[in-house]
Amino acid sequence: MTHRITTAGLLAAAVVFLGWGGYAQAQEKKDHTMDGHIVKIDDDKLTMVGEDKKEVTHPVPKEAKITLDGKDAKLKDLKPHTKVKVSMKVEGEKHTITKIEAETKK
Repeated sequence: MTHRITTAGLLAAAVVFLGWGGYAQAQEKKDHTMDGHIVKIDDDKLTMVGEDKKEVTHPVPKEAKITLDGKDAKLKDLKPHTKVKVSMKVEGEKHTITKIEAETKK
């Protein structure tokens, strides 16, 4: 009887562990967007403040799509205090910017 309980317990633990692993993996590759405003642009890096009032800096890859007021733009076209929505691909702790949508119009 004890052998059956132990086997059932191990099987249940394995199911929970594997299920949690799948959940964690799905969370790692989740896309993320962040709204805020630009603090500064340095070479290929964007520093912004999000709605949570925290300042963050991310490198901007050359292949990232950048728009300003709905039109294609370059990173150097963006200015401090411009409202921005940044889309990122998240893999573990790594955040890669895929799109920047900047707006000067209110």
